[in-house]
Amino acid sequence: MIIWINGAFGSGKTQTAFELNRRIPESFVFDPENAGYYIQKNIPPVLKKNDFQNYSQWREFNYSMLHYIASEYDGVLIVPMTVVDPDYFIEIAGRLRRDGILLHHYTLCASRKRLLSRLRSRGEGKHSWAAQQIDRCILGHQHPVFAEYLNTDNLSIEQVAETIASRLEIPLLPAAQGMVRRFIQRLKVKYKHIRLLGR
Repeated sequence: MIIWINGAFGSGKTQTAFELNRRIPESFVFDPENAGYYIQKNIPPVLKKNDFQNYSQWREFNYSMLHYIASEYDGVLIVPMTVVDPDYFIEIAGRLRRDGILLHHYTLCASRKRLLSRLRSRGEGKHSWAAQQIDRCILGHQHPVFAEYLNTDNLSIEQVAETIASRLEIPLLPAAQGMVRRFIQRLKVKYKHIRLLGR
């Protein structure tokens, strides 16, 4: 089973993915961005695109890897990845579904103000690449292919993860006890996923 967590930058995808990973014993977080950074580092400057999702190689590689892991791994595969272009999403997720892979998709939603606030908390200002994508994401995710939606404005990461698990009838281990422990968990995920290079 694949759980694809979509949403604008700052919607809580990565934190939710790792919360699910901590609480689903047999699970693995797959990060499609890694292929994009590899491509950007290993291509002549004249061939570089402004968004690595525009490379057909990025879409093909992630489809192939997700297909391989989902076919060979008995656990839950969790994919936190913002995809706004419906054709790109269908090219990866739609193709996996046609192959018989069980793939559930959720788009995390939040207000523009909340998204900017979350981006600031991880050191990204209103002029950052991620912040500049907010309007494009909000508009693009209105396409029916990106349903179903989960508003995260007033939900904690634990609650978002629990809502997804409940909808899928997946039992979860208890959440970490204590605010300090949960804060440290969030901090570790946040700093592990800081990108030093732009897309």
